[in-house]
Amino acid sequence: MDPRAQYNPRTVEEVFRDFKGRRAGLIKALTTDVEDFYNQCDPEKENLCLYGFPSEQWEVNLPAEEVPPELPEPVLGINFARDGMQEKDWLSLVAVHSDAWLLAIAFYFGARFGFDKADRKRLFNMINELPTIFEVVTGAAKKQVKEKSSVSNHSGSKSKSSSKARAPESQTRQSKAPPQPKEEDEELDEQDDDEHGETLCGACGEHYGNDEFWICCDICEKWFHGKCVKITPARAEHIKQYKCPSCSNKRARP
Repeated sequence: MDPRAQYNPRTVEEVFRDFKGRRAGLIKALTTDVEDFYNQCDPEKENLCLYGFPSEQWEVNLPAEEVPPELPEPVLGINFARDGMQEKDWLSLVAVHSDAWLLAIAFYFGARFGFDKADRKRLFNMINELPTIFEVVTGAAKKQVKEKSSVSNHSGSKSKSSSKARAPESQTRQSKAPPQPKEEDEELDEQDDDEHGETLCGACGEHYGNDEFWICCDICEKWFHGKCVKITPARAEHIKQYKCPSCSNKRARP
């Protein structure tokens, strides 16, 4: 199926689902697939745009030829600034423009299909519950969670770092996932559960779920869904030091 194939969500829920799918694709481009994205944005090429699709895929391509386009277009010429600034600043700039593009598409659908004031407000509130792409890419979303945890529990930051060592030595890799409750220390576990419930995946920006496998990067200390970084519990058992895609790319690229 062509990821660029258009469809028209007509309800608030459908527009929000479209928003989440496009957002997930853009976050992948700027985090887990960042090396591929970086290489595709050659400044020698023509004006390029970063597209996110409802299928959670992304694409770097030329802008639509039709005028006016069927949907609002993302910012033009992201490749030209790539080599003129620090990579992290360039990625942050692309992230900001991607956030603006997502909102433009969501409210384009709202206007096209006659959302009233209440519908627009509900759509915005649903969108506002998610961290922005900029917050995910820069780590600001995780910082906000840490600050919130620090206010509610002065020792919150220590409890999260100590959770890595909670598992026995033979199960070090499993300790990379947010810890499961233990009967002998229920009060501490409740604090951990509350904290991990606020944890956001460094790749997709979604919250932690009790039934999901997570892994923490030993370099940047961001948490990721195993499925987002293609790491299974079995594979994690054999990794001595885990580096997320972004940290691996930073060290590998001259």
